Amino acid sequence: MQNHHPLINEFPEHKDKIHQLKVHNNHFRRLAFEYEGVDKAIVRAEQGIEALGDSYLETLKKERLALKDILFGMLKTA
Repeated sequence: MQNHHPLINEFPEHKDKIHQLKVHNNHFRRLAFEYEGVDKAIVRAEQGIEALGDSYLETLKKERLALKDILFGMLKTA
């Protein structure tokens, strides 16, 4: 997918931690699922598959970044 930002590619050095947290940490798993959903919505909009207004697309990008920051913080403390 063009412009897709899966967690495993964003944080390749934390590949094992991502897997472990998805398996054992419900909060991390829920946030990771939310991150992936937002990321997929952004990709669909950028590829013209789904029409979103520019303002909403920017909101989604900010949400993806906020989720990424939270998830990274959880990875660092795991």
